[in-house]
Amino acid sequence: MNYDIIVIGSGPGGYVAAVKAAQMGKKTAVIERENLGGICLNWGCIPTKALLKSAQVYNYINHAANYGVSAQPAEADLEAMVQRSRGVAETMSKGVQFLLKKNNVDVIMGTAKVKPGHQVEVTDAEGNVTVYEAPHIIIATGARSRNLPNLPQDGKHIIGYREAMTLPKKPQSMVVVGSGAIGSEFAFFYQSIGVQVTLVEFMPTILPNEDEDTSANVARSFKKMGMKVMMSASVEKVDVEGDICHVHIKDKKGAEVLVDCDVVLSAVGVITNLENMGLEETGIKVERTKIEVDDYYQTNVPGYYAIGDVVHGPALAHVASAEAICCVEKICGEEPAKVNYSNIPGCTYTTPEVASVGLTEKKAVEAGHEVLVGKFFFKASGKATAAGNNDGFIKMVIDKQTDQILGAHMCGDNVTEMIAGIVVARQNGLTAKQVASSIHPHPTMSEAVMEAIEAAYGKAIHG
Repeated sequence: MNYDIIVIGSGPGGYVAAVKAAQMGKKTAVIERENLGGICLNWGCIPTKALLKSAQVYNYINHAANYGVSAQPAEADLEAMVQRSRGVAETMSKGVQFLLKKNNVDVIMGTAKVKPGHQVEVTDAEGNVTVYEAPHIIIATGARSRNLPNLPQDGKHIIGYREAMTLPKKPQSMVVVGSGAIGSEFAFFYQSIGVQVTLVEFMPTILPNEDEDTSANVARSFKKMGMKVMMSASVEKVDVEGDICHVHIKDKKGAEVLVDCDVVLSAVGVITNLENMGLEETGIKVERTKIEVDDYYQTNVPGYYAIGDVVHGPALAHVASAEAICCVEKICGEEPAKVNYSNIPGCTYTTPEVASVGLTEKKAVEAGHEVLVGKFFFKASGKATAAGNNDGFIKMVIDKQTDQILGAHMCGDNVTEMIAGIVVARQNGLTAKQVASSIHPHPTMSEAVMEAIEAAYGKAIHG
């Protein structure tokens, strides 16, 4: 069974690589052991956004009076929310199936193992083994929830993100360990529908990769909705007694705090799916659970490539897709631009939403830049005020000497839809003043970008 390109894994890296390869005239196969679309479509990006939308609708109904609408108090039906979320995931997975079929990509279901000599061994559900060959093999097997020794996941009391997405009933209380995008989104969702959530973060701020102003704003918002937020804290152990989890937490003063809850969600990161992949046998180098690759995702063994969460870089769906296209174009003899890792947007879909790109203010200063910082708060935005949620701001970090946009940090409604404009500007070398001098429509949330840049130069009209 010979192909030009074989892709292992059908997540946003794998299926994009397969479709791109087929579009470029290559006979292509994609191997998947579980669900087409991978974690993102089935257990990550997409179904979590469906849950968060349900929480948003629930909150809108319960605050309908703020908009001059009379409505009965809403009731959160977790089972129905989960059912809708799974339906959305299934629809998107079928969409990937359609794309692969439309582009004549062969789908091979089974567990793959790379072999020397440009071979891939696939074991199907019945245990049958088939060997496939291709001069180019792309590994895109993604990652899964990290299991810590002091937080051993049992799928019922101590869970990961997959179980958090399909809980059979709404718990009364939950401890979420880790406040990255995954932890913060689940903490927000469950608090929104009436679960008492305690969010525990080891670092001094929640969303620790974000600008400190953004992290502080989200922490205030979480606390305002009744969530308990503990920073500079760590979960030491969890004792399960019947249906109660006794969570031992060391707070920022070093004192032990005992929190009882129904469920503990471990959201402390992910680990790559590279076990039993045949990497050692094939001679592919791995460093700290990540496959070593060059700028075009070639491993140290010619003909073997890796993209997405299994290589060093941000573990984000859009990064995996960009790497996929770059990798395949290089295989096909083109000279693609390298992925610009300094211009990767990050989004967190809490309320308020968070979106950012580039350097934080702190990192910009540490890197030696003389910076100008401009902020525009949505409290001064007509669109945000009319929409009924003016929490948040736009923050622009600008190099004083060059007018270069070093970073953009957004916190508020729909900011995940706005960050792409700054990504495009940075990618094409536009300066902050050039962005600000472009007419922004009114009333919109996006005009806050213009206002924040003007504020950096002391020229804001509305700030």
